[in-house]
Amino acid sequence: MNNIEVTKDTFESEVLKADKPVIADFNADWCGPCQMLKPTLDQIAAERDDVKIVSINIDEQDDLAYEYNVSSIPCLVVFRDGKEDKRSVGLKPKAEILKLI
Repeated sequence: MNNIEVTKDTFESEVLKADKPVIADFNADWCGPCQMLKPTLDQIAAERDDVKIVSINIDEQDDLAYEYNVSSIPCLVVFRDGKEDKRSVGLKPKAEILKLI
């Protein structure tokens, strides 16, 4: 499954109502560490079908960033059953990201 771009209009259906855990990647195009994290998230998305990975551009979706108190990026927020379960801020290796699942 590919990394899915999410907007405030699709957030509820793609994240809150998902039938499996969701890793929401809050990021920005200008953020170097965010760009470095993308290949790792794409790799996890390709390898694992028990988790959904979505991308949220904080510059375009600032309402979502504000609602979920995202003040530093990259910020990975894991949602389970429509609620925030775990959070990780900063560039992390694949093994650390997998521990969030």
